[in-house]
Amino acid sequence: MKDRAAEHSVEERYTQWKSLVPVLYDWLANHNLVWPSLSCRWGPKVEQATYKNRQRLYLSEQTDGTVPNTLVIANVEIVKTRVAAAEHIAQFNEESRSPFVKKSKTIIHPGEVNRIRELLQNNNIVATHTDSPDVLIWDVERQPTRQPVLGATASRPDLILTGHRDNAEFALATCPMEPFVLSGGKDKSVVLWSIHDHISSLAADQGAQKSPGSKGSAVNGKTADDSVVQPRGIFQGHEDTVEDVQFNPSSAQEFCSVGDDSCLILWDARSGSSPIAKVEKAHNADLHCVDWNPNDLNLILTGSADNTIRMYDRRSLASGGVGSPIHIFEGHTAAVLCVQWSPDKAYVFGSAAEDGMLNIWDHGKVGNAGTEKSDYPPGLFFRHAGHRDKVVDFHWNAADPWTIVSVSEDGEKTGGGGTLQIWRMIDLIYRPEEEVIAELDRFKSHLLSCSS
Repeated sequence: MKDRAAEHSVEERYTQWKSLVPVLYDWLANHNLVWPSLSCRWGPKVEQATYKNRQRLYLSEQTDGTVPNTLVIANVEIVKTRVAAAEHIAQFNEESRSPFVKKSKTIIHPGEVNRIRELLQNNNIVATHTDSPDVLIWDVERQPTRQPVLGATASRPDLILTGHRDNAEFALATCPMEPFVLSGGKDKSVVLWSIHDHISSLAADQGAQKSPGSKGSAVNGKTADDSVVQPRGIFQGHEDTVEDVQFNPSSAQEFCSVGDDSCLILWDARSGSSPIAKVEKAHNADLHCVDWNPNDLNLILTGSADNTIRMYDRRSLASGGVGSPIHIFEGHTAAVLCVQWSPDKAYVFGSAAEDGMLNIWDHGKVGNAGTEKSDYPPGLFFRHAGHRDKVVDFHWNAADPWTIVSVSEDGEKTGGGGTLQIWRMIDLIYRPEEEVIAELDRFKSHLLSCSS
C-alpha cells in the first residue's frame, strides 16, 4: 500500500504544476492512453506547414491479455513555437485524448513491446524488444495495419535478429552511422548485428509481403524462412543483466553498455569481444540507462537505481577499472529509468525517473551559480511535473529540438492506461539572458502603457 503522505504530495505537486502550465510551456498536448506504453520514439517528419508540422511517432501498447500487444504508428501535429493559444495550453483534461495525436497504423506484436528504436538510415524501419532472446525488425510502411482483437495472430516481422541465449528485454540501440543494431540481455551479453544487406532486399521485395497467418508467419517471434539474421559479434564482460546499450554517435564500431552489475563498459568491435574500458562501480546500485553525447563524444551519461545520474569522460576511463564521474547529478527521489542528451545542445540533457519527474539539466551551469545558496541541485533548470507516476520513457525531437514526448504509468489516476505528453517549455527559460532581456525591452513601452 502506497504511503498516503507521498500520494498527497504527488497530487499537490501536480495541482501546482497545472496552475503554472500557461507560464512554463510554449505548447503542451496531453493524451490519455488506452493501454500503458513502455516506449515512445519520434519518427520522420511527414508534412511541413506554416503553423504546425506533422511527424510520425512510435508507441507501444502493453495490454492485459484480453487483446494482443501492439506497436502503434501515430501522426502528431506539432504546433510551431509561439503559435499555440494560451487557453489551449491551460485547459486540458487528464482523461481526454489529444486531437494532435492520431493513430495511423497498428501492428500486432508477438509479446509486449519493451523498447522501440528507429533506424536512421531508413525512416520506415524500427527495431523492437520483447520478452524473448530476439530483436524484431519491422518495415512500418510495408506492414499491413491489423485489428488487435482476441485470438488474432501476431504480425510477421520483416527480420529477426538472433544471437542471445536468454531474454533480451530492454537494452536496444541503432547506429547513427551504419544500419547496425545493438542489444543486451539476461545472458550478460552485448550482441551486434549489421542489417545493411537486408535493408536493400526488403526494399526490392516490397511487393512480396505475405499475408498474416500464411506460411512463414511469426510464431512467438520466429519465422521459418530466410529472414533470420546472425550476429556480427557477441561481447562478454558483464556479470549480470545488461540493461542498456548505446553506440558512439560517430562510430559503428564503438559502443557502451550498463547493467545490473553496476558496471559501465566501453567496447570497440575492432579490438575483439573483450571490453576496452570497464568502470566496475559506476554507481552504488543497478544501472538502468546510458547515453553518449552526440555533440561532445567524450561525455557519457548513466542513470541508476541509486537515484542519481553520473557523467563520465571516456578519456579518463581505463581498462583497469579506474574511472571517476565528472559530476553526480542528484535531483530525483527514486530510480532513474531514462537519460538522453539534447540533440543540439552539448551540455543539456534530460532524465526521467520512478518519482514521476522529468528533469532537464545543463551541465554548463554546474559551478557557475556563484556564492548564492540554491534549493535546487547544480545544473537543474527545468522540472516537468506533468506525470503522476513513474516516467518510463521520453525522447527529444531532433526535428524540433526543444519538443519532448514522454510516457508514464499513471493510468490509475487518469482513468486510462497511462499518459502521453508532448511538450515544449517556453523559450524564455533556456535562451541566453541578454537575448531575453533585449526581446522584452522591445515591448517595454507597450507593457508600461497596459499597466498605467
